[in-house]
Amino acid sequence: MTSIDFGMELGSIALSASMAVAAGLVGCFAVMRRMTLAADAISHVALPGIGIALILHVYPIAGALVMLFLGTVLIWALEIRTKIATETVIGVVFTIALAIGSFLTSGEELIDALFGAPGNLTGWEIAFGLIGAAIVIVVILARKNALVVSLVSPDIASTSGIDVAILNLTFLLAFALTVALGIRYLGVLLMGSLIIIPAVTARRLAANLTAMLSLSVGVAVVSTLAGIYLGAVLQRETGPLIVSTAGGIFFLSLFRRSVS
Repeated sequence: MTSIDFGMELGSIALSASMAVAAGLVGCFAVMRRMTLAADAISHVALPGIGIALILHVYPIAGALVMLFLGTVLIWALEIRTKIATETVIGVVFTIALAIGSFLTSGEELIDALFGAPGNLTGWEIAFGLIGAAIVIVVILARKNALVVSLVSPDIASTSGIDVAILNLTFLLAFALTVALGIRYLGVLLMGSLIIIPAVTARRLAANLTAMLSLSVGVAVVSTLAGIYLGAVLQRETGPLIVSTAGGIFFLSLFRRSVS
C-alpha cells in the first residue's frame, strides 16, 4: 500500500467516524422532538435528487444534498404557514419524494441509492464530508441550550430572545446535511436508522443530556466502524451491517433498567 492509499484509507475512516458523531448528536434532538419516524422519512427526500443527478451525469450525493436542502426548506415553510406538525409535513413530502425518486432510478442504481455503496472515496469527497460533519457538530453543540429551551417551551424560548422558527430551520438543515453525509455508507433507506437508534439507546441509559449525547455518539461511532469492518471481512454492503450493529446494541441495552 502506498502512502497515498494509506492516507486515503485513514481519511475514509475519519470521515465515517465524524459522520457517526454528527448522526449521534442530531439524533438526540430528533428523538426529543418526537421525530423518531419522521427522521427516517426525511432521508428519503434525497432519492429524487440522486435520480436527477444520475440523469444529468452529476455526482449523485450533490443531487441528494440539493434535494435535501430544498425539501427541508419546503417542510419548514409548510409547517410555519399551515401550523401542521413537522412529522406530518415530512410524511407528505416523503411519500411524494419516494414516488418520484423510484421513478427516476432503477436497477442497480436504485439499490445503491437505497442501501449505500461506499466504494473508494476521492480526496474531495473526504474533505467535503469532514467539513460538513464539523459544521453539524459545531452547530448542534453551539445551539444545544437553545434547542433544549425551545423543546421545553417555545414561548419561554421566544421571550429569551430565541427565534424559534430560525432555530427549527437550522436544526432541520443540520439534519439534512447529516443525512447527505451518510448516504454513501447507508443509503436513503437506512441513514435515518443510524440517526435514531443510537439516540434511543442513549436515552434509555443516560441520566442527563450530556450523558445522552456522549452515549449516542459512542453507539453511532462503534456501530459505523464495526459495520464497515464487517463489510470488508464478509464482502457485504456496509449499510445493513452498520444498522444491524446499532440495533444489536439497542437490544442489549434493554437488559439494563432505564434510568429515566
